[in-house]
Amino acid sequence: MAQNVARQPAPERPERESTARRAAISTAAAIGVVALALALWKLKLVVALLFSAVTISAAMRPGVDWMAKRRIPRSVGVLVHYAVLLGLVAGFLSFVVPHLVTQVQEAINAANSGNHGGGFKGKLLDELQKRLNNLPSGNKLIHPALSAGETAIKVLVGVLFTFAAAAYWIFERDRTVDFVTGFVKRSKRKKVRDTWELIDLKLGAFVRGQLFLISIVAIMVSTAFWIIGEPYWLLIGISVAILEIVPVVGPLVGLLIAVGAGLTDNWHTAVYAGAALLAIRVAQDYVINPRVLGGVVGISPLIVLVSVSIVGILFGGYYVVLSVPLASLVVTIIDVALRGVEPAEEEIPTVLFSRESE
Repeated sequence: MAQNVARQPAPERPERESTARRAAISTAAAIGVVALALALWKLKLVVALLFSAVTISAAMRPGVDWMAKRRIPRSVGVLVHYAVLLGLVAGFLSFVVPHLVTQVQEAINAANSGNHGGGFKGKLLDELQKRLNNLPSGNKLIHPALSAGETAIKVLVGVLFTFAAAAYWIFERDRTVDFVTGFVKRSKRKKVRDTWELIDLKLGAFVRGQLFLISIVAIMVSTAFWIIGEPYWLLIGISVAILEIVPVVGPLVGLLIAVGAGLTDNWHTAVYAGAALLAIRVAQDYVINPRVLGGVVGISPLIVLVSVSIVGILFGGYYVVLSVPLASLVVTIIDVALRGVEPAEEEIPTVLFSRESE
């Protein structure tokens, strides 16, 4: 009996080994997470390009699926989308850019004549003119930029990488979802799949809505500025529309540009330009946006503002255009994981394609 009592503490060794093993695994996991976070931070440009590719793919997918239902191969559908995009860019370079160059030249002449050397305004306009003159014409768009500088080549490689990744994601998304859900409990696989589909739908609808919205704003603002006699009406109208890409800050900067350009003529033109832009903005907020976007990302303006600020501070100004899609991704995951939202029951506004066609 004495010997049996003395041997009882022996089982504590396996318990200590088990605790040590769990501690080692937890430490290794924490180190792995930190290493992964640091790697992603170093590769933030690649991650941003991949996220852009996924977003572009989400925007194209409904059109590709629509053509696939009509026995058009998906590869052909992707090429059709890219051909349309290339045609729009070529049309812009062929018909719009020459008018912009003319208006910028007029602005440079006015600045130089009034400031004897142009000052900051003249230098800014001169730099803009150089950029516009360096753009290729529409009929030369498909030729490789052999004479482009190092920065231009990097931008070109980034664009090609993004669109190539977007095309591959059209075909690989479903397989990737199957692979990821294979690591999830069987009871939760459908919810993960539905969440992924919901995010894809939101991103696609957001991109299509933004492109449609930019086109509408460009036409409305340019027409209004032409009617009131705003200087460089086409240049400013397109600039204001493009600034719609930047959430919250973009419209305010567009208003300042329009009023500032109007002041170069007279204060009446500045007032008319500001009033016209505010009227268009009201119509956009209460008529156009609800019908085109309709709260497609499902986040409040405050979250958008915070997201823009955080992304701008952490990553830089070039990443701000991804702030809204990124915020939508995070908010959707939080809604599903923490608030118990059922992704399959969420409604997505129709932006050129209904949910059924997607």
